[in-house]
Amino acid sequence: MQAAAGQKPLRLDRFLTQALPAISRNKVHSLIEAGLVFVNGQTVRKSWRVTGGDTVEILFRPQEPSDIAPEAIPLEIHFEDEHVLVVNKPAGMVTHPAHGNFSGTLVNALLHHLGQTTNPENLRPGIVHRLDKGTSGLLVVAKNERVHRKLTEQFSSRTVDREYRAIVWGRFRNDGDVIEAQLDRHPGDRKRFAVVRRGGKEAVTTYHVIENYADTAYLKLKLGTGRTHQIRVHLEHIGHPVFGDSSYGGRLKRIGHFGGNRKKFYHELFDNVEHFLLHARTLGFVHPVSGSALSFAVEPPVAFSKVLEILKEDALLELDK
Repeated sequence: MQAAAGQKPLRLDRFLTQALPAISRNKVHSLIEAGLVFVNGQTVRKSWRVTGGDTVEILFRPQEPSDIAPEAIPLEIHFEDEHVLVVNKPAGMVTHPAHGNFSGTLVNALLHHLGQTTNPENLRPGIVHRLDKGTSGLLVVAKNERVHRKLTEQFSSRTVDREYRAIVWGRFRNDGDVIEAQLDRHPGDRKRFAVVRRGGKEAVTTYHVIENYADTAYLKLKLGTGRTHQIRVHLEHIGHPVFGDSSYGGRLKRIGHFGGNRKKFYHELFDNVEHFLLHARTLGFVHPVSGSALSFAVEPPVAFSKVLEILKEDALLELDK
C-alpha cells in the first residue's frame, strides 16, 4: 500500500493498525519484528515514521492448521461472486473467533459456506472490516489476499460509503452535526474506548436526525473513519448513547431519573431488547476486480423495527397528554 501524499509522519505500527483494522496491534508488531514489513523496500523498526508517498509492503507467512471448525450457520448473503461476498450480520454474532468466542462466529459460518476446513487465519485477511457483536448489518468479505488488499485501500482512503441507523437517548434541537473527537482505550476499562484530548486516533462521525420521540431519537450516521466502537463512543460523548448499550450508558443507567410509568415503560422495552440498537444499513464500494460501483442496503432487523414503532406510538401518546 502507498501512504497518501498528505500523510503526516506516523509511526509504522500505528500506520498499519489504522490502515488494516482487521489485523490486531499485536499481530502488526510481530510482523514488523519478524522482518515481514518493508518500507520502500527496506525492513525498518516499528518506530519508523511513515510519510507521504512511502510504499509499505507486508509478507504473510502460511498459517498452521487450527481447531476452529466450519459451522453450518445460516448466512444472509446480499452479493457473492468469485472475489467478494457481502453479508448481513445479525446482532449477537461475533465477527471473528477470539477469547471466549471460538464458536458461532461469522468466520465459522464463512468457513462452512466457502468449504474451507483449514486454519481460519487463511480467511481472516478476508475480513476487511468488523461490526461489534451487538451491531447488525452489512459486511464485505474478500476471498483472496489481492482482493483484500484492494478493499483495504478503499477503507484506508475513506472512499467506502457506510451509513448506519441508531436509536439513541435524548431529543435533539439541531438537525445534525459532525462529531470530531479522538478515541483511545478507556483508562479504567481496556474493553471500552473513550474520547481523549490528545494522543488518540482521529475519529469523525456525521449524524442526521431522522425523527425525535418523547425521550429518544432515530438517527442516520455516516462514518468518516472506522475506529472500534466509534459511533457508540461518539454518541455517548455528546450525551446521546445508543439505546440498550450498557457499555456506554445507554441501558439501565439512563432511566435512573425516570419515575413511575416511564421507568416501567422502558424496563419493559429492555426486556425485549437483547442488543443495543445500532445497524449498518448501507455499504458501498468499488468492486476490486471489475471496477464497477456496488451499493447495498438492508433495513434494520425485526427487533429494532419493533422498538422503533413502539417509540413512535409512545411519542404520539405523550403529545396527547
